[in-house]
Amino acid sequence: MAARELFVWYRVRKDRADAARAAALAMQRSLCAERPGLQARLLVRDDGETSTWMETYSLPSPPAGSGVDVAIEAAIAAAALRLEGLIDGPRHVEAFAVVA
Repeated sequence: MAARELFVWYRVRKDRADAARAAALAMQRSLCAERPGLQARLLVRDDGETSTWMETYSLPSPPAGSGVDVAIEAAIAAAALRLEGLIDGPRHVEAFAVVA
């Protein structure tokens, strides 16, 4: 089974960007501390009045080769509840398997 990585995107209005950035980075630090080996990144694309944000999650050396499994995905979704009210619309979650 190929290692699975998670990509989560959503939009943030400019007036909420600072608070959203602090909350998202704190969430990712907490998730990585709770799950050794988990790597998280936060990417931002400026679209004008809103920005598109992308969280990425990977587990480069997964113990069973599965990468970001459904249990980790559920933990990420639960942790993301702290972003409610800071993001504009829903979070969109997509998973991809690493080819090589």
